[in-house]
Amino acid sequence: MNRRAFLKTPAAAAAFPYVARSSVLGANDRIHFGFIGVGNRAKWLIRHEDFGAARITAVADAWLPRCEEAAQLHPGGAQWGKYHDYRRMFEKEKLDAVFVETTTHARVLVAIHCLQAGLDVYAEKPLTLTVEEGQVLRAAVRRYQRVLQTGTQQRSMPINIHASKLVESGKIGRIEKVIVCNFIGPERWTPQPAQPMPEGLNWDQWCNQTELRPYHTLLHKGWARWWDYDGGGLSWGVSGWGTHSLDQVQAALGTSRTGPVEIIPEEPGPKCKVTLRYASGTLVKLEQEIIKDHQQLGAIFEGTKGRIQILRGDFIADPPELKKGAPDVIKEGPGENVYHIRNFFECVKSRKQPNADVEIGHRSNTVCHLVNICRDVGRKLRWDPKAEKFIGDDEANSMLARKRREGYELPAIA
Repeated sequence: MNRRAFLKTPAAAAAFPYVARSSVLGANDRIHFGFIGVGNRAKWLIRHEDFGAARITAVADAWLPRCEEAAQLHPGGAQWGKYHDYRRMFEKEKLDAVFVETTTHARVLVAIHCLQAGLDVYAEKPLTLTVEEGQVLRAAVRRYQRVLQTGTQQRSMPINIHASKLVESGKIGRIEKVIVCNFIGPERWTPQPAQPMPEGLNWDQWCNQTELRPYHTLLHKGWARWWDYDGGGLSWGVSGWGTHSLDQVQAALGTSRTGPVEIIPEEPGPKCKVTLRYASGTLVKLEQEIIKDHQQLGAIFEGTKGRIQILRGDFIADPPELKKGAPDVIKEGPGENVYHIRNFFECVKSRKQPNADVEIGHRSNTVCHLVNICRDVGRKLRWDPKAEKFIGDDEANSMLARKRREGYELPAIA
């Protein structure tokens, strides 16, 4: 079977066999890549970020007019292939990699299809909608021997890496407490009357694993607000910008491939403050008031010998001499993703693991899911990060996965 002879239906695509890439990129070979999902985040990357020698050759979106909109943002966009169904893109284009910039509820299945087609993947954050999705995606990356970078760019910012190492190496002593924002969770959708369907939208494909509800603009354009589609993907939501903050915690604590052992609600209610306890005894507290400053997309680390606040592209140290020799501050805005994107493309060629490999992305997103589940059940939970299950709580364990719509099931990865 040719690697681009991709099957036609969602159900068949879920069982698509792995087809290895026929050639290996050399050091001087140009990387050709595409985008799946060209909404606001993808358009930002296309408009503002430097992809180096890599070349965009195709884009796909369930809402076809967005492909042309995205193409108009790039000098080479007129030559791109533009696809309503991303599987046709696999058939027609000679790609090495794909940026999966879809909605969260569609991301994992789309990413797995990319991996099965022999492509490397840059997957936007939050990486997953459930813990189960992360487990299956991890297995797929390993099974198909692909590169996957999660879009948590602070993992590649030199100054954030430097500050994380200061914390992890004990420069401020044993970490007793970490403070992050009290990020908000998702809301539940209530049925609404159907609205007219926008022209060029494949609503079935957009709904993916979720219920095929009547079209409504608050679902289509406000999806990040709702539990069915994200875990709190609004700007200051748990799995929105909260993903950056909690991933920063994982990085600096040296717990990137594990997680907390207890999740404790500090008060009743869906917006309650939550404490995470790690095996080391370190407490991570979601308690800081949100002031809507992107500098809050890090964390405050309080140790026995000092205090470090890691920001987005900077850090504040006490004692201040810990700041000596630090890399340059990174300004927010265009170009801040360049280190992360560069790391991804370097790994596409070298076949090394990227800075935010699938395991790292899965574990950080799991922390987000644990916070949401704790708030839902309203009680302290014990978590086994090795088994990736709650201890002695069947109800909480039932929330680690969700029923998926027929035709959009996760494939079995041997």
